[in-house]
Amino acid sequence: MSLPGLPPPRPIPLKDRASLVFVERAQLDVQDGAFVAVNADGTRTQIPVGGLAGLMLEPGARISHAAVALAARTGTLITWVGEGGVRLYSAGQPGGARADKLLWQAAIALDPAARLRVVRRMYEMRFDEAAPERRSIDQLRGIEGAKVRRAYELLAQAHGVRWTRRSYDVANWEAGDVPNRCLSAATACLHGLTEAAVLAAGYAPAIGFLHTGKPLSFVYDIADLWKLETVVPEAFRVAGLAEKGKLDMSPERSVRLACRDAFRRTGLLSKIIPRIEEVLSAGQLP
Repeated sequence: MSLPGLPPPRPIPLKDRASLVFVERAQLDVQDGAFVAVNADGTRTQIPVGGLAGLMLEPGARISHAAVALAARTGTLITWVGEGGVRLYSAGQPGGARADKLLWQAAIALDPAARLRVVRRMYEMRFDEAAPERRSIDQLRGIEGAKVRRAYELLAQAHGVRWTRRSYDVANWEAGDVPNRCLSAATACLHGLTEAAVLAAGYAPAIGFLHTGKPLSFVYDIADLWKLETVVPEAFRVAGLAEKGKLDMSPERSVRLACRDAFRRTGLLSKIIPRIEEVLSAGQLP
């Protein structure tokens, strides 16, 4: 807290903060000047809100006006999410209202050579190999698409899933087959987690490099760096169990729970923000 007549303390730089923290089934409030989580039994846990990139409020969490105001003053993002971050419903003030990250991201995206460097770096991270030389962004997008389709085929074989192709209709969810519905549910989980991290880091979800022209283009770019090693295997595993009649809940719900557990087990959230910085650094302008 700041003293009367003095300006509020300067927020801690994002790179020096801890990652995002999940809060569920607790009341967030400010007591005696401290940001606290109060459980149903009255147990009080102090949270160093100014040292966090953001707080993810899961079902059962409530927050007071004073707590929201304190988080805003310290530049800490608050997001309202599903269990484990598998859905992002709403977000507070992203990035502590700083423009430097947005301007850096936009400058790189608007420079064709810098944008291509970023896309090539993302390719290297995603497939653990150098991107082919003298290829345009459209050509690299086509190569990536072929690799992803092949990965789907191999995972379907490994889990005994009948697979034809990626096909879904957002307006008619039930029209899709079980594997496609599982993939859509898994991808939505990863996108929710990634969007929270992008917002917390102060970047614009819409300013993408490989993906463009959509509200979440940059979210898709970053999420794809982990897609094949995290949520896609879970989707095919669950689809395989569903086809064998070994699920006691809907495939979509089973996928969401599996993704939630995978996010927590791998600590994925703590890796996303540093990777964003690494990706954009590849397009560093003179």
